[in-house]
Amino acid sequence: MLAGKVSSKGQVTIPKEIRKMLGVEPSDRVVFTPLGKGKVLITSANRPASDIFGILKHRKLERPVSIDDMELAIKERQIGRGKA
Repeated sequence: MLAGKVSSKGQVTIPKEIRKMLGVEPSDRVVFTPLGKGKVLITSANRPASDIFGILKHRKLERPVSIDDMELAIKERQIGRGKA
């Protein structure tokens, strides 16, 4: 496991091995994608989105979800947060 350090300004030091794996250099941008449950996906902003296609294949649902069901779940979540 590799670890970085968060500065008082909220900046994170990315370990050299990870920077090399991402292909990032000083002043390049990285993207932080929240995955939930305290996990975040870090990718290079220089790489196409197709590089991470299929990364969540392991999260197959027991049954397909319709667009209507998704919209209903989103609306219910918004109401729960007082945004609807």
